[in-house]
Amino acid sequence: MDKLRKKVFWVIFLILTIFTTSVFAVYNVQQYNGERLEIVRNFTQIERVGKRVDFPDGNEPPQMPDEPEQRDFKNIRYMDNTVYTVLLNDDNSVSEIVNHSSDDKTDEEIEEIANDILAENRESKIGNLYTCKYSYSISNSTLVIIDNENTNSVLLKTLLISFALLIALELLILLISLKITKWIIKPVEESFEKQKQFIADASHELKTPLAVIMASSEALESNPSETKWLENIKSESDRMNKLISDLLELAKSESVDDRSEFKTGNISKTVEKSVLTFEGIMFEKGITLDYSIDENIEIEMNEYKIQQLVSILLDNAIKHSDKNGKINVNLKKDRDIVLIVSNTGEGIPKGDEEKIFERFYRADESRNRNENRYGLGLAIAKNIALSHNAEISAASDNGTTTFKVVFK
Repeated sequence: MDKLRKKVFWVIFLILTIFTTSVFAVYNVQQYNGERLEIVRNFTQIERVGKRVDFPDGNEPPQMPDEPEQRDFKNIRYMDNTVYTVLLNDDNSVSEIVNHSSDDKTDEEIEEIANDILAENRESKIGNLYTCKYSYSISNSTLVIIDNENTNSVLLKTLLISFALLIALELLILLISLKITKWIIKPVEESFEKQKQFIADASHELKTPLAVIMASSEALESNPSETKWLENIKSESDRMNKLISDLLELAKSESVDDRSEFKTGNISKTVEKSVLTFEGIMFEKGITLDYSIDENIEIEMNEYKIQQLVSILLDNAIKHSDKNGKINVNLKKDRDIVLIVSNTGEGIPKGDEEKIFERFYRADESRNRNENRYGLGLAIAKNIALSHNAEISAASDNGTTTFKVVFK
């Protein structure tokens, strides 16, 4: 169980981690591509007008009368980075530095940067915006240099914030994964515990008759004339056979998804047929039977299983009815098809309404053992109901116990 818990935890943790990391990765990639696209857009814009115009004092250069219309700079928008424009000679040497929008660097420093760029012998470069100091483009004897300092700062800051948030979210994901794992594993643990209890109960039930058989066999060897030991062996063998049959039936009934033998049938006739088979037994025990069954109700069903379901409920009602008690069976169709079996007499202990459908549940241990009852019948009934997409429930009130099966 611990291995399963760890596997489930790591699967959930990794899925949430991958999803969260992907979200941050996509955001940072989009941010990076957006900055890169902005640089490309600015290069295009600057090359179109010819010169950079972001002067420190915010003034625009005077418009010359004979200057082409495309050199009107007043409607151009630039990003926050500093841009330098360098005019080149025919031999690609620096001719003039114009329109640099920052006082941070002198013309000599800008010229040195330009010479380093020209030495790379490339027409353009944007580079890694996390580390590359400058982006540039050479066109029409003009070198445009964009200082990436602000872009570097923004992208690195975004990346660091993303990492910090991711680490914080990992702690939250850890707690969420633990909670989800606990929620997922809980029914598995309950099922595992029930399975362990089932095995323990079955082992106990099988061990007792085996012990009797072995003791009787040894006594028979010592006293061959004593037939009572043979009777003990036969009795306990019958009990073991009954238990094994019930266990096999329970195993079959747990295949709730097997609908291969289902077909449309008249459940009214099936229920009535099952009820009538118990009429003689009830008469002998002085139990009054009253039943009301709506006619011609059809449903997709396994007829044998429905008969078994009704038989289990009626057998249970007979066993727990008081002397001169009464059993009622009703089958009606309204919005849903509802089967109700109720009896007067011994009720269900308070709080055990759900437990009675568990395997090997017995309210009265001694009584059920004497009657060769192992607490498997209602567990089988529940599985049959589930296989028919039905819900089964039980309740006791004012000396009457009622079992209700609702077919959806």
